[in-house]
Amino acid sequence: MRKALRWLLAFVVLIGTLSAAGASAGAATAAGPDTPDIKARILAIPGMSLIEEKPYPGYRFFVLQYAQPIDHRHPSKGTFNQRFTLLHKDTSRPTVLYTGGYNVSTTPSRSEPTRIVDGNQVSLEYRYFTPSRPEPADWSKLDIWQAASDQHRLFTALKKIYTRNWLTTGGSKGGMTATYYERYYPKDMDGVVAYVAPDDVANDEDSAYDRFLSTVGTKECRDRLEGVQREALVRRGPLEKKYAQYAKDNGYTFTTVGSLDKAYEAVVLDYIWGFWQYSLLSDCDTVPADAPHATDLEIWDSVDTISGFSFYTDQGLEAYTPYYYQAGTQLGSPDIKQPWLGNLSRYGYQPPRHFVPRSISMRFQPGVMADVDNWVKHHAHHMLYVYGQNDPWGAERFSVGKHPDDSYVFTAPGMNHGANVDGLAPAEKAKATARILAWAGVAPAAVRADPQRAKPLAAYDATLDRKGLERDRSLRP
Repeated sequence: MRKALRWLLAFVVLIGTLSAAGASAGAATAAGPDTPDIKARILAIPGMSLIEEKPYPGYRFFVLQYAQPIDHRHPSKGTFNQRFTLLHKDTSRPTVLYTGGYNVSTTPSRSEPTRIVDGNQVSLEYRYFTPSRPEPADWSKLDIWQAASDQHRLFTALKKIYTRNWLTTGGSKGGMTATYYERYYPKDMDGVVAYVAPDDVANDEDSAYDRFLSTVGTKECRDRLEGVQREALVRRGPLEKKYAQYAKDNGYTFTTVGSLDKAYEAVVLDYIWGFWQYSLLSDCDTVPADAPHATDLEIWDSVDTISGFSFYTDQGLEAYTPYYYQAGTQLGSPDIKQPWLGNLSRYGYQPPRHFVPRSISMRFQPGVMADVDNWVKHHAHHMLYVYGQNDPWGAERFSVGKHPDDSYVFTAPGMNHGANVDGLAPAEKAKATARILAWAGVAPAAVRADPQRAKPLAAYDATLDRKGLERDRSLRP
């Protein structure tokens, strides 16, 4: 997606500090005086190993790795170490299984459901994101069923220790991951909270995105964004000279995408989508109002701020190879028209194949997403979807069907790809919070009697619960 604004996805935090004596006291409280130390219990699980423990007040926080089969259908064919973190509060509390669908953060954090239920949190790195990648990598084993099986196997191991209710959650690709896990292992979790999860049922039919981009926000804002994007392509010559110098100065190359020209256009074509994904309507004031009379530097800076000229370099793409591989084999990807560009675009929206090294074979598997979509429509149970009104990824979203089984789809007014329960309208916010508490088995009597009284059980922590999206400069969920 786009260049980091450093104020917005989900769930990025700093490490707290705690004295050794305080950490010891916290450990005794969390584990209980008459039980074995929680670290010893976790490490007694076969295949489990500790990378490090980091102190945080009121919790034990561990960075761990777990030996997983490369192929869950043929476990004897080798294993790899999958990294995850554990924010331990108490085995008597519910546990939230979180994944962002990419790399895992190794600093303490709480997802919104974890704060709501005041529980433990297991945060799992998605397979094939380094360092959780087999060497050598058999890319055919990177699919949504294998990833769901990673979650199932880790849950099965930890459920013996964390015996209370479990929820699964994630934002964006993490929300997709939570959905796929529920589809393949529907008996594991007591509830699913999926944020801003795209549902690309038919990869070749993306008109919903075009309709969304033609009406989102205000005409004035859309006109500003379209003007900057057009100018960036009109001035391709001088701005690509600047791009070439920028790449030279930073040691960037373009082998994967094919050329500097293709990379430049990919960045520019991400611009409008990226704005709505990460910015608010009020941020339109930061977009040049009269693009044809703006300087080259003003056009460059606006595109770089939103899209990030470093992303489609080899160095920018490398960390996201697993995502683009999945987008080009199962998940699907948007293909938007952007008619306001006329004939200025040479390549159109480039497919995921352009962003994966040619040494990795790819073949799209039609029907995989349609199967998940159909399953959710007919079998959703204790599932909650939250979308942002102004988020393009929500143009193709999950539906829980006409007769949902305690399942819901809510939209947060005015919010983008960082939409959450806290941003919902008051009645829906209370409803969502009450259902999450109920699924976790910790709804207070007052909330069971009146769901409108529902609120998070844990106090807000400015470090653990820092809100916002981490911008990572590509058109990806």
